[in-house]
Amino acid sequence: METVPKPGSNVPPKKDRLQAKKKKPRRYWEQETTGTAAGASPGPPHKRKRSRELRPQKPKRNDTSKKFRISKKPRELKSPGPQRTFSGAQDPFAGPAPVSVEVVRKYCRIDKSKELPHAKTKTRSRLAVAEAQEEETSVRAARSELLLAEEPGFLEGEDGEDTAKIRQADIVEAVDIASAAKHFDLNLRQFGPYRLNYSRTGRHLAFGGRRGHVAALDWVTKKLMCEINVMEAVRDIRFLHSEALLAVAQNRWLHIYDNQGIELHCVRRCDRVTRLEFLPFHFLLATASETGFLTYLDVSVGKIVAALNARAGRLSVMTQNPYNAVIHLGHSNGTVSLWSPAMKEPLVKILCHRGGVRAVAVDSTGMHMATSGLDHQLKLFDLRGTFQPLSTRTLPQGAGHLAFSQRGLLAAGMGDVVNIWAGQGKASPPSLEQPYLTHRLSGHVHGLQFCPYEDVLGVGHSGGITSMLVPGAAEPNFDGLESNPYRSRKQRQEWEVKALLEKVPAELICLDPRALAEVDVISLEQAKKERAERLGYDPDTRAPFQPKPKQKGRSSTASLVKRKRKVMDQEHRDKVRQSLEQQPQKQEKAKPTGARPSALDRFVR
Repeated sequence: METVPKPGSNVPPKKDRLQAKKKKPRRYWEQETTGTAAGASPGPPHKRKRSRELRPQKPKRNDTSKKFRISKKPRELKSPGPQRTFSGAQDPFAGPAPVSVEVVRKYCRIDKSKELPHAKTKTRSRLAVAEAQEEETSVRAARSELLLAEEPGFLEGEDGEDTAKIRQADIVEAVDIASAAKHFDLNLRQFGPYRLNYSRTGRHLAFGGRRGHVAALDWVTKKLMCEINVMEAVRDIRFLHSEALLAVAQNRWLHIYDNQGIELHCVRRCDRVTRLEFLPFHFLLATASETGFLTYLDVSVGKIVAALNARAGRLSVMTQNPYNAVIHLGHSNGTVSLWSPAMKEPLVKILCHRGGVRAVAVDSTGMHMATSGLDHQLKLFDLRGTFQPLSTRTLPQGAGHLAFSQRGLLAAGMGDVVNIWAGQGKASPPSLEQPYLTHRLSGHVHGLQFCPYEDVLGVGHSGGITSMLVPGAAEPNFDGLESNPYRSRKQRQEWEVKALLEKVPAELICLDPRALAEVDVISLEQAKKERAERLGYDPDTRAPFQPKPKQKGRSSTASLVKRKRKVMDQEHRDKVRQSLEQQPQKQEKAKPTGARPSALDRFVR
């Protein structure tokens, strides 16, 4: 019997609501297996616009992949190709510019050949960081060498022409107007002879005459700063750390003036001073006197740091080594002694001449020293540990004054003639065979000094002051943060504060300044040995005690320190007890029989 179909039976049955909820929704990156229903969207509209590519599904791992993992080969690192811009063009200068290894080595100040013995891990890590910073600094300095536009140049003659025959008038005619203005003569015969000194920046000049004339000026613009007459003999004059202070060695005492000519101090402990030298990095003013004393005055605090008796009579020849701040003194017995304020005896004594020493000069690298004596000989010595003469030249007249330039030129004043010798470079000694330049003055030479950062030689003589042009004498490029000739008053004040904060103690002056950063292994081993003898055992032989961690708050920092201290004290007691047992016991003195006890027996050992 056929049944009548119910109305709506041809309509497919609807799915259960719970079953529809359990169905995993399709993501917008998954591939459609069936046709999209009307009104169904594959995903959010903003996501669909961002990525239209289909994301591949991750393959499922089989059961064996869970137990055994297949080792994959490491990916080969591909070298980064040339960077391209949005337009597709290739950058021709990709990455930093290459730097020459020789230029980097010139600016590198670290020596990797020496290693610290038995250095700890923390120390080695710090040294590695310091080496990395030093390498980066040297590379930056080598890369910025392109900014040094000025180059040093020398006076070159034609084929067979002797440059010593070229006069100053010819040089003035050949150079530009600005350089020609640096050559001048000051006719001051009334108050001569003169001693002169340039400031560290090379911008200011101070000179003092034997008859009391003292003046300071900006010699580039010829602007006079001060001019006074101290009514007393002036033996030497020096700028201090800046051009605002001036030290004058007068007939009796040492006087300090400012740039306006006002007397600020009178140091009576420095009397009968003949020569002055200022150490800029230590703020020390070294004075040599007729009484044979070498005195160091700290100008930052106004105290005498050291007063050393040279025991060599009158001191009239003195200079400083710019490399290590050691003072060189020339004596009448032909020796040159090297002094430091930390030592009461000379560091080195060098026999230089058969007669008395008349002049001493040291170059800016601290490697070579020039001396002249009464035997009419000019000698160059090596200061790198050997202290042996490199070259010798006999002069027709003994040189009374010597001076080195920043580029290694040597000037010698002989009577009223100034001779200048040149070398191959800054670190090479000058050749004494043929003079580089020669100039005759209107009076006898009384002082010589090359101007920093200018090809100028200042000469003080009995007729006044002469400024000579010496091509190739000075360093062409200066460091604006160290010595800036064009600094303002505010910049000078800021520099003074920074220099005072970085002042080097006087106790650190020694022959080799690099030894301060090295470890004295011999002294370290000797100190360890003495410590072991004093304690009775070597505390470094055994590893330190490390307590085990405990629970319930008993592993706090204070608790660990107490446990370590307790174990260390117990070990120390055991070592001392063992050392006492090994020592032979003293036999007690036998008391005579029948002797009465005394109250002093308690002190008998």
